[in-house]
Amino acid sequence: MKIREGSYVLLFHTSRKKWLTKVTPDKKIHTHIGIIDVGATIGMEYGSVIRTTEGKVVFLIEPTTHDFIMKSERRTQIVYPKDLGFIAARTGMKNGSKILEIGTGSAAAATFFASIVKPEGHVYSFDVNPDFMEIAKRNLEKAGMADYVTLNRHDPHEGVDVREADIAIVDLGDPWTVLDQVHDALKGSGAFVAICPTMNQIEKTATELKKSGYADIESIELLIRTMEAREGMTRPSMRMIGHTTYLVFARKVQKKAEAPSDEPGEGEGEEGEEAGQ
Repeated sequence: MKIREGSYVLLFHTSRKKWLTKVTPDKKIHTHIGIIDVGATIGMEYGSVIRTTEGKVVFLIEPTTHDFIMKSERRTQIVYPKDLGFIAARTGMKNGSKILEIGTGSAAAATFFASIVKPEGHVYSFDVNPDFMEIAKRNLEKAGMADYVTLNRHDPHEGVDVREADIAIVDLGDPWTVLDQVHDALKGSGAFVAICPTMNQIEKTATELKKSGYADIESIELLIRTMEAREGMTRPSMRMIGHTTYLVFARKVQKKAEAPSDEPGEGEGEEGEEAGQ
């Protein structure tokens, strides 16, 4: 596949020195490794090599959704791919899924979700901050996902006009305040996800979920550590992505039904329960 004018390319020198840019004929990027002539990449194939004015090698990589997320324009913390990937797996997100998102932010998450549910599915995202919505729009257009996301500037506490959603993702400081609105929007047994930076938030959210028509409630944290793989010297990296957020999962069920206790009985635990199935 050849690079064309208007294409996006990831200019890769090292894992810590890479630039995502739109290709135009006269564009040049000034870096500490020399000037990169972006316009000269037009007509070249992805995977090719160019050199800077200092003779440094730069690989021309076709950007993935991960690249667009990590290089997205933003004013707030994004949800990291390690968390986004687990959300998709845990909720069963797939092509055709109908997604409700409360808290658009920079649309990094919406970009990822749209890349999975397209072309048959759709993401309906709500936020009240007009500045965030403008940034979100630009990020979605850059990643080619704008057609699969509807941005709504609306306070979700006043209700949302989405029904029979397969999955709802809530990224607010107080997710427990929209549980009723989300319950109305979800289909029966639809998946709920709350993105919570602090333990106080997951405690309050999990407590309120049990009172609001949700079951299968689970709170988790994901950590990721890279390995520095070098011949004869492989070891864990001294740096790692530690805490980014906590995730709270649940499923919509009938309200006012008596929920069974999650407390394990004597001699009973998760492993024993799984083994007995």
